[in-house]
Amino acid sequence: MLRVLLVNDTDKPIADLAQALRAAGYEVLPHVAVGARLLKAVQEQQPDVVILDVESPSRDTLEQLAMLHRHAPRPVVMFSADGDDALIRDAVGAGVAAYVVDGLSPARLAPVLSVALARFEQQAHVRQRLDALERTLEDRKDIDRAKALLMERRGMGEAEAYAALRQQAMNQGLKLADVARRIVAMADLL
Repeated sequence: MLRVLLVNDTDKPIADLAQALRAAGYEVLPHVAVGARLLKAVQEQQPDVVILDVESPSRDTLEQLAMLHRHAPRPVVMFSADGDDALIRDAVGAGVAAYVVDGLSPARLAPVLSVALARFEQQAHVRQRLDALERTLEDRKDIDRAKALLMERRGMGEAEAYAALRQQAMNQGLKLADVARRIVAMADLL
């Protein structure tokens, strides 16, 4: 059962939305109003998905969503009366996985949540791959810097410097990049 946090920025009741979610089999957590409490509420209640019901997302709301996306990423669905293209782009840029204009019907709720969850998972996978590629690139840069240091200070050729790094990594039971970082750090000290 998915845990859903309801968020709104108006005084309009969201009982109908909560009731539709419960009827669809979701656990509805106590709702919060948009504001500085959004990130705290997500961290405390640990929802699987966040649903916002807003007239038009304000800059403050979008900033809160961007902070949420950075510090406690969750699939976010936004129901809004505002269909402005720039606003939709801003909302998606702040981490909204699904932006629905002109209200909701209970029949559409489950498919919208399914799309938001799938999109969030896809984005998380892409972020993981990007992080891994960035780490690999940083490792490669460190290895190249360490090789250059060995070549310059010990008069080694590139293949010989790489072989020395590999041998040191094997001897110490470390990754090649970790040995390279140590060599670069020591060279910076000297």
